[in-house]
Amino acid sequence: LRVVAVDGTLVPDPRRRYPGRGAWVHPDIGCLRLAERRRAFPRALRSAGALDPAAVYSFLT
Repeated sequence: LRVVAVDGTLVPDPRRRYPGRGAWVHPDIGCLRLAERRRAFPRALRSAGALDPAAVYSFLT
């Protein structure tokens, strides 16, 4: 699942249409939690602050 950062929020991009830098994660809650715990999204997306993953969690459930 590709995710992008939009205004400090992680947004799922299943059709790969959003512009900008994206990061990939398995479409699994466990993988999302692990990536969040390792702070992989701010690093991969080159974001200065924390990103809210609520939209991705709701997409996966």
